Amino acid sequence: MRIQDLQILPKFRDAWSYLYVDNCRIEQQDKAIVVLDANGKVPVPCAAVCLLMLGPGTSVTHAAISALADNGCLVCWGGEEGVRFYAYGQGKTRNADNLLHQASLWADPETRLEVVIRLYQMRFGEAIPDSWDLRQIRGKEGIRVREAYARASKETGVPWTGRSYDRKNWAASDPVNRALSAANSCLYGICQAAILALGLSPAIGFIHTGKMLSFVYDIADLYKTEISIPIAFSEAAEGSEHLETRARKASRDTFRKNMLLKKAVQDILFALGIRGDDRSKGSSGLDTDPALPASLWDPVEGTVESGKNFAEDSEVGEEDGGADS
Repeated sequence: MRIQDLQILPKFRDAWSYLYVDNCRIEQQDKAIVVLDANGKVPVPCAAVCLLMLGPGTSVTHAAISALADNGCLVCWGGEEGVRFYAYGQGKTRNADNLLHQASLWADPETRLEVVIRLYQMRFGEAIPDSWDLRQIRGKEGIRVREAYARASKETGVPWTGRSYDRKNWAASDPVNRALSAANSCLYGICQAAILALGLSPAIGFIHTGKMLSFVYDIADLYKTEISIPIAFSEAAEGSEHLETRARKASRDTFRKNMLLKKAVQDILFALGIRGDDRSKGSSGLDTDPALPASLWDPVEGTVESGKNFAEDSEVGEEDGGADS
């Protein structure tokens, strides 16, 4: 399946959330991939998966990566237990309209603040008084998160002393912090897949800034108190054996139950003020002919056709005197 056929693929919001694999080999099989390990092989319909997370000990063939890319499946390379994030592939969107809109909102301090307030309102579930400044809003957010930790601790009986972990000594962290990191890594991956599927940049954040995943953190924070925190405390209360694995599986089940992919797409578009009819007016989000180069920018006409020679249409001719000079 080639890139120009992406319109017939399953919609992102209907896809499986993610698949995590480690200590295995991934190869192409037909139009999809197959995962091979000591227990045998498992075919994976990659067109129905939005995110493939590759852990340590994983090898993947060139043909498999090509199949994943053609089917619009985002591939992320991470560390053990999903703690570290190394690199990611490319989402299925080839159109830059949403990205340019995101950048324009970020570049203007006034519109950026509008997005920031909208994101906080989505977290709070209520309007923010017009008289509040950003410092007051951050204070309200701090109270909300603190109360979420306290509530989860009380409900599960798991002590909470604060968010703390050492990446260089992972095992030294307390169970609930390890579970929280594992759950958050899955949540970040899902949010990043949604962002890339919409043709947006994970780096252009509004609340967060300075990191290549700033916008991922903006969106993931919408769901942590409802998903990551309850999962982490619940799994930590069950003991430390296979804790990170259980946290990832619980995250997967919760994503599916809450239809998080569909919700994330809707929330991202709402946060950036992008309506469905806005996206349908221009392009479909996918190039009708990916072999053609991008359009050319023009300060007067907006965009003009590329892939043509403009010499015949230009008023600029040969230098004065022509060939006889």
